[in-house]
Amino acid sequence: MRYLRGVVWAGVAAAALAGTTGCSAETTKKTAEVVSHADAIMAALGRATDRTESLGSAEVRMTTEVNGGAPISMEGTYSWGDGYAYDVEMDTKAAKMQTLTDAPSIRTLFVDGAYYYDTDPQPSGPLKGKEWMKVDGSAVFGEKGAQALSGSSNSGSPAATMRSLKYANDVEDLGKETVGGKSATHYRAVIDKDHMGRAKDAFASGDEDTLFNSVTGGADSITMDIWVGAKDLPVRLKEVIGTMTVTMDFEKFGATADVKAPPAAQTGDVTELMKKAAAQQQQQ
Repeated sequence: MRYLRGVVWAGVAAAALAGTTGCSAETTKKTAEVVSHADAIMAALGRATDRTESLGSAEVRMTTEVNGGAPISMEGTYSWGDGYAYDVEMDTKAAKMQTLTDAPSIRTLFVDGAYYYDTDPQPSGPLKGKEWMKVDGSAVFGEKGAQALSGSSNSGSPAATMRSLKYANDVEDLGKETVGGKSATHYRAVIDKDHMGRAKDAFASGDEDTLFNSVTGGADSITMDIWVGAKDLPVRLKEVIGTMTVTMDFEKFGATADVKAPPAAQTGDVTELMKKAAAQQQQQ
C-alpha cells in the first residue's frame, strides 16, 4: 500500500525516542566497583535521577537524526509515573507521512507498548474510515525488544535512561554550559552492551535482525550526554545509538495529562503489514 514506507519511517522515528536502557539488579551488583572512582559525578547524577523519577512526567522537545539525514522533530508530553507513555506532535514531512495526512504535524502516542498515529481516514485497507493507525512495538524492535521497553517497569522512559547513567563506563564532567538559555553542568557517559540490562534486546546487535537495528546499524554501546541544571533536573539529554542521534530538551516537569490509547473502533492496526514491508526492505 502507498503509505507503508511512511509507516516504517514513523515507527523508527517514534521508537528512537522511547529512551534507552533499564539496568537490572544483577547489572547493578556487577558494576558497583566500576563507578567507585567517580563519586562526585555519580552523586550529582543520582540526585537528578531521583528528582526526574519522582516528578513522573515532562513537556519535551525532541529531534532524531539517522545517518546524518534531516532531523525528525517532536514535541509534547512524556509520562512515566504509571507506565511509560507519550503524546507528541511529529513533523509530517520529515517522517515521510504526507500520504497519511495533509496536516503539517501528526499526533503520535505511545501507550502499552504500541504506537498510534492520528491519520486521515483512508479509502481502503486497514485504515479505511479510521482516525488512528496502530503499530505494535514488536514491528520495530522485535518481540524480545518490545517486551524490554514496555510495561510498568518504565524501561523506555527518560527516568530509566537517567537510572542507567550510574552504571555507565567512562563518565566525564565536561563543565558548565548554557543550554536553551539555562546554565547546566554537562556530563557524558558510555554504556556498553554488557551493562544495558533488558534493553540490550532492543538496542544491541544480535541474532534478531529488527527494523530498528537495520536503520541504526545496531548498537554495541550507547553514548549519552546529559546537561543538569537548577534543582537537580535535566535540561537536555542526548543519545547516540549506532547511526542514530536523539536529543531531548526538557521544558517543564510534572502536572501533565494522562496519555490514553484511542478508542479501538477508531483504530486500524497495520502491525503485520509493517513487519512484512520491513522484511522485504531488509531482503533488498
